[in-house]
Amino acid sequence: MSYLEEIRARGREANPFFVMMGIDPVSYGNGEAELSMAVRPEMCNGAGWLQGGVYTSLADEAMALALFTVLKEDERIATISETTHFLAGVQDGTLRARGEVVRRGRRVAFADGEVSDQDGNTLSRTTASFAVMGPR
Repeated sequence: MSYLEEIRARGREANPFFVMMGIDPVSYGNGEAELSMAVRPEMCNGAGWLQGGVYTSLADEAMALALFTVLKEDERIATISETTHFLAGVQDGTLRARGEVVRRGRRVAFADGEVSDQDGNTLSRTTASFAVMGPR
């Protein structure tokens, strides 16, 4: 069963990281994906703000899921590089992450990600490049 089939059949249970973080797939297809996640107190730093790595991880997962929608069945990916710009912080609420494939080449794919709060305010923007690999 492919990763996308697993997500369709099992939702968050198809991805151990989704389970740990409480991430739910909202939609995905045609090079785009959207995820949802509630902020929990243990995700916050000592000052009470959502820790920055959570923004990056959530965006990374949204971009990867978007990329899976344009891969061939036997292809897999690995993040090569990633840059996140933090625009605003949150302490609670539900986040949405959107990922979009910008360009998919034979060996490298590029994607953009954005995390927003429940009111639609943009909290972070991420760009990433992914290695596209054939079967193991």
